[in-house]
Amino acid sequence: MFSPRKIKEKLAVTQKQKLFIEKSRELIQDLITGKDSRLALVLGPCSIHDLSAALEYGRRLRELAEEVASTCVLVMRVYIEKPRTVTGWKGLAYDPHLDGSNDIQTGIFWARELFLTLTDLGIPVATEFLNPLLIPYIQDLVSWGFIGARTSASQPHREIASHLPCPIGFKNSPDGNVHQAVHAMIASSCSHRFPHINDEGTIAITESEGNPYTHVVLRGSRSISNYDSASIAKTVEKMDLHGLKNRILVDCSHGNCQKEYGRQKDSFQTVLEQFERGNHKILGMMLESHLEEGSQYLSESPSSLKYAVSITDPCLGWKETEALVRSANRTLNALSL
Repeated sequence: MFSPRKIKEKLAVTQKQKLFIEKSRELIQDLITGKDSRLALVLGPCSIHDLSAALEYGRRLRELAEEVASTCVLVMRVYIEKPRTVTGWKGLAYDPHLDGSNDIQTGIFWARELFLTLTDLGIPVATEFLNPLLIPYIQDLVSWGFIGARTSASQPHREIASHLPCPIGFKNSPDGNVHQAVHAMIASSCSHRFPHINDEGTIAITESEGNPYTHVVLRGSRSISNYDSASIAKTVEKMDLHGLKNRILVDCSHGNCQKEYGRQKDSFQTVLEQFERGNHKILGMMLESHLEEGSQYLSESPSSLKYAVSITDPCLGWKETEALVRSANRTLNALSL
């Protein structure tokens, strides 16, 4: 397998792309700290499996982002790894051909190419960092990183987050434990010394300075949601106990819609109403959204898959996504009149 440096040389980031990523990170930092008071919206498929569909989604998102820029900041959810409770397709980085061949090297090439193309289109990339060994291959292209519900409690992930150059959101655990995400914020804000893979592909002792731009992501649990005002207030209390001031992102999917993708609209509207009423601890929302709604099974014949339909969790369609964002824009514009 090629080293991170080798792949970065083959798919190098240009100075223009680098500047865009740096500015995007600074913007997201301002959103997290509340310096920028606009609503942050992280939108995109549950997972990326079709590069053409991903780019079409990105182009539409870019047009929508320009339309609502006075009230909202749109970032694309570009997840190339999928954590599995038991087994299943693990994402573009692992099985890009969707046939069980597990051509990981091609998967990393395709993922990096996609990130570079989206950056050229002016679209900030958000992704989940799952396997620590893959992080050096893509970290320079990510504007907003996330650590998932299963790994927020992982010490290696917290150490790596303390070293990453982008803002990081930590999700509460699958059983709804918010302390896990709060503790992750504290741990990753500190400096660490730990073993990690370097650009040469070897294990090296890594020193981090700590990441001040981390935050909690509320994603509900297996049995109950946590996007209501009381849940958000309790999370703020937990953060205040430790002097943590960064704002909170709400994931409208997963436990906050109880796996019924259409209910993401309910959680979106409820959080928007709280934001509208002046809850400045709310950073924004995340939606699992694709060009077409729902999901489909990954069969033995990938060529039979429907275009732009998720092969992991079901997603909202583009029309509904666009309507939600435009509704939020109208609501927030009205407040400024």
